[in-house]
Amino acid sequence: MDVQDVMRQDLRQLLARWRDQVVDRWVESQRQHLEPYGVSVEDLRREAWELLKHLNDGLDGQTPIDRLAFDYDPLRRMLSELSLNRARLGATPTETAVGILALKHAFIEVLREQAGTDPDAVLNTVLSMNRLVDSAALLTFETYVKGRQEIINRQNQQLLELSTPVVQVWRHVLAVPLIGTLDSTRTQVVMESLLQAIQDREARVAIIDITGVPTVDTLVAQHLLQTVTATRLMGAECVISGIRPQTAQTIVQLGIDLSDIVTRATLADALATAIEMTGDKVGVSVPTRPEPA
Repeated sequence: MDVQDVMRQDLRQLLARWRDQVVDRWVESQRQHLEPYGVSVEDLRREAWELLKHLNDGLDGQTPIDRLAFDYDPLRRMLSELSLNRARLGATPTETAVGILALKHAFIEVLREQAGTDPDAVLNTVLSMNRLVDSAALLTFETYVKGRQEIINRQNQQLLELSTPVVQVWRHVLAVPLIGTLDSTRTQVVMESLLQAIQDREARVAIIDITGVPTVDTLVAQHLLQTVTATRLMGAECVISGIRPQTAQTIVQLGIDLSDIVTRATLADALATAIEMTGDKVGVSVPTRPEPA
C-alpha cells in the first residue's frame, strides 16, 4: 500500500468515526460569520454533510488527494455551487475560502480530542487533510472570483440596456436618447437594441438623439456612423438630433463627414422630419401598432 492509499484510508476512518463531531465543529466555526448573509445553521449543516459525503466518496477512488477537489466531479460541482451561492449573497472571497479552511481546523480539533496518543497517525492524517482542504479552498476562491465577475458583467449589461432605451415615438418612427459617454461596448448594445426594434416594430426611421452626450470626438462619431450604416442595412433611415453649436464646431474641426446623414438641432425637429419621411402629416392622430402581448 503506497503513501496515498494510507492517507486515503486514514481520512476515511476519520470520517467514519467522527463525522458528527467534525460537522458540529465546522458549523459552529462558520455560523457567526455567515448568519448576517442569511445562511442558517440548517443550511450550514446540510452543506457540511453533503461536502463530507463527496469527500468520502472521492477517497474511494485513485484520484490524488491534492487533486480531489479539482478532478472528482461531484466534489468540484458542490464546491463551485457553494462558492457561487456565497458570491450571490455578498460574502467576500476571503470569507468563502476561510469557511472551507475552517473544515481543516475542525478535523484537527476532533483529532486532537479523539485520536489518542499516536503522534504518527495524527501527523499523517493532518498532512492529508491539509492537502485536501487547501486545494478545496483554492477552488472555491477561483470559482468565487469567476462567479462574481459574471454577476458584475451581467449587471453591467443590464445597466447598459436600461441606459439605452429604444422608444417608439410615432408609427414607424423610433428614438434612441443617448446620455453619457458612447464607447464601443455601449455602441454595440445600442446597435443591437435598435436593429431588433426596427425589425419588431417595422420602423422606417430611427432618431438618434445625442443631446446628453457630453463630448463628440472621432471615436464617438465613428460609432454613430456604424449605427447609421447598420440601420440602413435594415431598410430604415437615421436622423441624428441634439447637434449643439459646440458639437457642430467639433465635428467640423475633426473633419468628420456627416453630409449624407440627416441632422437636426433638437429632438422635436428630428421628430417632425422623421414623420415627414414616413409620409404622415403632423397634427393627424396616427395610432401606433399595439405591442405584442
